[in-house]
Amino acid sequence: MYPLSIRNFMSGKEESFMNKYIFNSVLAPYMDSFLQMKETMGFGQVKFRLIFKEFDKFFIENDVTEPCITQSLISRWNATRVNDSCRTLYDKYSVISQFSKYMCHLGYPCYVPRLPRRLFNNFIPYIFTHEQIAQILKTCDSLVMPNHNMESKLFALAALFRLLYSTGLRISEATSLKNEDVDFERRHIIIRKTKTQRQRLIPLNVTMLQVMLQYRNARQRLPLPNIGNPDNFFFVLPSGKPLNKGNAYGWFRKILKKCGIPHLGKNHGPRVHDLRHTCAVHSLMKQVKEGADIYCILPVISVFLGHKTIKGTEL
Repeated sequence: MYPLSIRNFMSGKEESFMNKYIFNSVLAPYMDSFLQMKETMGFGQVKFRLIFKEFDKFFIENDVTEPCITQSLISRWNATRVNDSCRTLYDKYSVISQFSKYMCHLGYPCYVPRLPRRLFNNFIPYIFTHEQIAQILKTCDSLVMPNHNMESKLFALAALFRLLYSTGLRISEATSLKNEDVDFERRHIIIRKTKTQRQRLIPLNVTMLQVMLQYRNARQRLPLPNIGNPDNFFFVLPSGKPLNKGNAYGWFRKILKKCGIPHLGKNHGPRVHDLRHTCAVHSLMKQVKEGADIYCILPVISVFLGHKTIKGTEL
């Protein structure tokens, strides 16, 4: 994920522009080779390019003529970042730290800065109770679509929110699903677009499989050509447009209000993403109650959620 200050102002045209930007500083060849390495490893390049563009201009403005990053150079750069948020600054330090290590590996001694403290990561997720989850899903089922409203978001919400709670998917992963990603015969979903750039398989239990089948059968009755094509989005509006995260966020808050669950706002939740946290906690509770060793089940849940490390699951 891009930091908020970067992500909120990056349009598709800006991403295209970033891909065309040519580095011109003395470190330009090494930036290009670093990006090629990251691409080979499966990482997206937009965030790296955006941050490298800033460093590239800084190196030129400060007359850096040797392929070497010094501590004093990093200090001078840091002094120019007075308007960066803690999260944005952390991401930039992370990129330059990786790049400095890469330069050292190539034989160019560079200063590797320490990462700032993650002061921004203090959010406490909201864990719904089993009763609240049942109430949310019941409320979803009670919502009635307006007649002849082809732009209604309600068509897919009941299936979407059940999928998020049942599988712990990120909302972006769920709304990015294509028809070809849902395998009803083998009872699993393949997640191709992930935060960690790692594809993974998500099994569907019998109940969730029935929900997905019911939704697909209802969707197939829509008077839309090619709605079932493999490369079309799975979750759609009656008009055929893909359901997006904004649609889900807005209606989730309305459903919480109908359930009497207060929404605190200002990033205090509850959020749609908290269905993912709730899935993890409820799954862990169920396994422990059935006698599973918590230290044995944590790695399983970590892989299921698509985390790179168990630490990511513990957080």
